[in-house]
Amino acid sequence: MQFHIWGIILLMEINLRIMNAKTDPYHAQRSVEGSFHDTNNINQNFSSEPSQPYFDFSVTRNITTRVGQTAFLHCRVEDLGDKLVSWIRKRDLHILSTGLSTYTSDERFQIVEHEPSENYTLQIKFAQIRDGGIYECQVSTEPKMSLAYRLHVVEAKAIILGQSDLYVKMGSKINLTCVISQGPHDLGTISWYRGSVRINQTQHNDLALPYPQRVSVEVKWTEALTSKLKILNARLSDSGNYSCVPSIGEPSSVMVHVINGEHPQAMQKSGSFKFHQLNKCYIIAFMFLTSFFIKFNLQCRIATTILL
Repeated sequence: MQFHIWGIILLMEINLRIMNAKTDPYHAQRSVEGSFHDTNNINQNFSSEPSQPYFDFSVTRNITTRVGQTAFLHCRVEDLGDKLVSWIRKRDLHILSTGLSTYTSDERFQIVEHEPSENYTLQIKFAQIRDGGIYECQVSTEPKMSLAYRLHVVEAKAIILGQSDLYVKMGSKINLTCVISQGPHDLGTISWYRGSVRINQTQHNDLALPYPQRVSVEVKWTEALTSKLKILNARLSDSGNYSCVPSIGEPSSVMVHVINGEHPQAMQKSGSFKFHQLNKCYIIAFMFLTSFFIKFNLQCRIATTILL
């Protein structure tokens, strides 16, 4: 009986301690703080998960360059992490690079890493027509991410308007106009040459003349790059082969003949003489054919008379 009473008292004391622990404010605060810390741990674990890379779509992906220039294809990848960036040439699926390493025997292709390190630029030196096409910037995610770029390589060609031979009277003006219409907006510069000597308008100007400049070059931008070479008071020494040479592109040339007052008349007389000689040949040939047909007709008549 005595042991039974002590057992009841022990159970009542245990229940009382449990009830005090549940109603203890400090215990309740510790429970709330514990749950808060648990929530922070969950958030920290969630935020520590690596984010996925993504492309910067603000870069230019339609690039135009000239033959012989260096082309740059800029690829920027944010939050790259431990992933690798590769460049692929689409027409033959050739892997040109992975990271900063290139995988082509063509040394014109290189990877240029700019600051910040998320920029991976494909550099193509001395671009050729065959280099034009689609290139892809790829990221080694699963599945792979890719961004396409289109490269246009054009050949700028200079054209001098007019005939390939220009005849100018001595003392008049020489006007040559060179145009480059094919290519991107940055078409470089144009230089003029007479023979192998570059024309420098300051060196060829005669300060003794009443006008300030005898030789001048005017450059104008419209839909094309135009360069006009003007030479006043043409001299016999100004004769020669004039070339319009762009900084990158095919040149064009024209032969300039400066003639004095006697030459046009001589050319005209020579032309008249050739014309008269040609007329004489036509007349002789016509007379010969006429005589031949008359004789042939006469012989036919004689033969017909004999047979009858």
